[in-house]
Amino acid sequence: MQNNPIKKWVIGVDVGGTEIKFGLFDNKLTEKWSIPTNRSDSGSHILPEIAGEVHRCCLRNGISPEKLRGIGIGVPGPVGKDGVVNRAVNLGWGVKPVAQELGDLVGLKVRVANDANIAALGESWMGSGKGFDSVIMVTLGTGIGGGIVIDGQILSGAHGAAGEIGHLTVNEQELEACGCGRFGCLEQYASATGIARYARKTLANNEEPSRLREIAPEELTAKDIFDVAKEGDRIANEVVENVCRLLASALAKICVVVDPEAVLIGGGVSKAGQILLDAIVEPFQGMAFHACKDTKILLASLGNDAGIYGGVRLILD
Repeated sequence: MQNNPIKKWVIGVDVGGTEIKFGLFDNKLTEKWSIPTNRSDSGSHILPEIAGEVHRCCLRNGISPEKLRGIGIGVPGPVGKDGVVNRAVNLGWGVKPVAQELGDLVGLKVRVANDANIAALGESWMGSGKGFDSVIMVTLGTGIGGGIVIDGQILSGAHGAAGEIGHLTVNEQELEACGCGRFGCLEQYASATGIARYARKTLANNEEPSRLREIAPEELTAKDIFDVAKEGDRIANEVVENVCRLLASALAKICVVVDPEAVLIGGGVSKAGQILLDAIVEPFQGMAFHACKDTKILLASLGNDAGIYGGVRLILD
């Protein structure tokens, strides 16, 4: 199933809060482009603008509608099996029947899933997860996203919340609130913003010399921390070790529940490369249930294209 050829043209769409990415596929990615996300008027223009892009894409590529197999679309919010989105705050949507509305606009089959889930599906199909039937993908960016693919299918859960690894509680003593309103979520520590936050606290709580002190606290980024850690800075390495241990602990708990073949790490933080993997793998193997210790932990490879690949895979199922 994972290597089905695309018999007709398919368009994958990845809707974000700032831009909408598109990919046109035949047997491979033929064209990709993006447009700004028009969130005005409670996001009411988003689907008509997507429909307009689909129409223009067909015109410039000489594709007749009957040759389009469908459109697979990822959106940043919980999605039901019926293609209804239950609040996409970053888009201004409440409850919105995306599959039906977009399908009516384009006259084509439309399938919808959460954006993190379709990124996981894309990676499992054509990225680092190719060849595996079951994977977890964790996206470490401004926040933490997650997607679960089991036997080649997205696991969405009863409420569309499966894979929200960023909101696993990892510190019950945390006094600052997460963006979700709860306290001590993994996202507060292992996201790009969380790593920088943890580093600032670490620096404030001791006076040990560190190259990190040469950077203004408000300008400190996760990339800075990993770069300085690679140079051997003790404080930077302590930060990397501690936040990655929290991430490894969360992954060990998830793996004993869904038992994937591989965990894929994506997002901007993953660009740190091997130092990040090493800091996750060692504690993971120490905490994982014995049957899960050999679960592969890999860097994702499709980058920002994972969502459009996943959108296409939705249509091929």
